[in-house]
Amino acid sequence: MDRDSVLTLEAQAREALKRGDIPAAAAAARSLISADENLPAGYFLLGIAAAEAGQIGKAVPLVEAAVARGPEAEHLAQLAKLLILLRRDGDAAEAAREAMALAPSDARTFDTIGCVFTRLGDHEGAVEPFQSAVAAEPDNIDYRYNLAAASGFTGRVEDALTHYEAIIAADPGNARAHYALAIAARQTPESNHVPRLKAALATAQKPGDGLRIRYALAKELEDIGDPESFRHLSTANDEHKRSLRYDFAQDAAIFDAIEALFSERSQSLHAGSGRSDKSPIFVVGMPRTGTTLVDRILSSHPDVVSAGELQAMPLAVKRLAETSSRTVIDPETILASGNIDPARIGDAYLAQAEHHRHEGAARFTDKLPANFLYIGHIARALPQAKIICLRRNPMDTVWSNYKNLFASQSAYYAYSYDLLDTARYYARFDKLMAMWEKLYPGQVLQLSYEQLVADQEVQTRRLLEHCALDWDEACLTFHENSAAVATPSAAQVRRPLNADAVGKWRTHEAALQPARAFFEKQAIPIR
Repeated sequence: MDRDSVLTLEAQAREALKRGDIPAAAAAARSLISADENLPAGYFLLGIAAAEAGQIGKAVPLVEAAVARGPEAEHLAQLAKLLILLRRDGDAAEAAREAMALAPSDARTFDTIGCVFTRLGDHEGAVEPFQSAVAAEPDNIDYRYNLAAASGFTGRVEDALTHYEAIIAADPGNARAHYALAIAARQTPESNHVPRLKAALATAQKPGDGLRIRYALAKELEDIGDPESFRHLSTANDEHKRSLRYDFAQDAAIFDAIEALFSERSQSLHAGSGRSDKSPIFVVGMPRTGTTLVDRILSSHPDVVSAGELQAMPLAVKRLAETSSRTVIDPETILASGNIDPARIGDAYLAQAEHHRHEGAARFTDKLPANFLYIGHIARALPQAKIICLRRNPMDTVWSNYKNLFASQSAYYAYSYDLLDTARYYARFDKLMAMWEKLYPGQVLQLSYEQLVADQEVQTRRLLEHCALDWDEACLTFHENSAAVATPSAAQVRRPLNADAVGKWRTHEAALQPARAFFEKQAIPIR
């Protein structure tokens, strides 16, 4: 087959992929392979067709075959993207770096590389490919949004704001940009986006846009002291809870299974002593209770780096439990996990976490808040690891969860779209932490957010002592830490410690009365 025919087949396969005709794309790709088995393009396009059909396991070896026949930036970038989906983080990072080194020629490949780095938690590394993608296609809103987000995560706040404004100028209803601008800084009566947000809300049509814009509007109205804030937040949460079809019984069953597995009377846990690795420091707790702050304090220490919010422990337990359910955590998986040798969990965790650590770092933090569900496994699999659990006033915890838009489809935070569900979740969290303290006394430092704010140095010394770290003054100036932050707390942790968020729930005390009554009935003290 001559070169023109090969190029025609490749163009046909790519065009078929664009219009979603997977069989036609696969047929053209197979014809390419038949024409010349040494050409990378046929294997690559057949792999992408398989990926588009949801067959990731089949797609990877095909794209790997393309790379083996002569590496190209596009092929390596797409391979990295597929490897991320298979949780092969180390291989994905290597492929993305190789793709970048080959100097891609198209915006899509640059953007794909940036997205891979972002998924790996390397937000600084993502900035350059995102910048290149925008330089190549400045009118592509998706590419510019990715650059804006990476700029915000890495402290380039003014750049981020400029990009978000450019997106809104091009697309006035862009809900993601509106929400990002709202949470990027505290708004004032003199400077805010409330009129623009109300106009965007009135014309929102795409699924999910109204939710994000209402959250943005609620946040800005709260910033300027307008009581209308709660109405928008309540409307958004009510609608989102209905769309998720969430029932608190789903989370209650998870807590029940954990308590049943780890109860003092349980004989079902596999015997074993775990792995003697001192490097991990787990920062856990309910979301929005100071976990990012403590992670920032610890990673300001010269011996510690932040690995971000790793899924390494949940994935280690899920994979080794070998349950067929599609969710990472569920009662079936929890009960099956009792049969796993703790050392295997420790090994699997460390292998996955290794890809997110900076070379040469003695210690690293893993600040996935939901790891409080896995404290039993952590204590058994990594008995020398340190665990810190953040505790915050129950009402402030409920309010900060209820008003935050988490990853909208994340099962971890589905409770947060209802006040009483959030209060119930807190109560189960509180009960579970009491059980961990009884089973593993002294292994978890329960650190009060309010006490940390009130007496920063004393509580920081207590924190470092628990982690077996020498005192370092840099931990008091955590806000000067230049490392990336990819959580809703990014703006707060770049300011010195303050008490602005303490007692914030009282602004909406009347609306939050059902949660308060629940806590009083449960004898959970409110400070």
